[in-house]
Amino acid sequence: MQVNNTDAEGRLTLADALVYACKQGVDKIVDLATLTGACIVALGPSIAGVFTPSDDLAKEVFEASEVSGEKFWRMPLEESYWESMKSGVADMVNTGGRQGGAITAALFLKQFVDEKVQWMHIDLAGPVWNDKKRVATGFGIATLVEWVLKNSS
Repeated sequence: MQVNNTDAEGRLTLADALVYACKQGVDKIVDLATLTGACIVALGPSIAGVFTPSDDLAKEVFEASEVSGEKFWRMPLEESYWESMKSGVADMVNTGGRQGGAITAALFLKQFVDEKVQWMHIDLAGPVWNDKKRVATGFGIATLVEWVLKNSS
């Protein structure tokens, strides 16, 4: 891996966690991170971006968000953007070009998830912080708790 942006270190740590989770034999992974400012630019301070190739997992989490009242928006995993992640000296770089930053960050993470695992990345950089009150919001917790309770066996 070519590190072309040392400020994008969180995705490297998250990649390790995704590989570890897959090795544990899980069926589904939902990761949450304040990964990109690009997602804040795209969706603002109240909506989290959701990236997943799994329509079934998206349906489950979006149903849970309707109960929690938290706002999510499904974003594209546009594979053609992966071109900006290629390196001449390594398998990949850790960040793509200036455009589509939230998408390329999610595509980066996707490389570390086993294809048999249903995976979702939630970029909640915007809604986890309330600027007016200057407090963390806990965004995402209510939705994940609802999702786990509804879908656990």
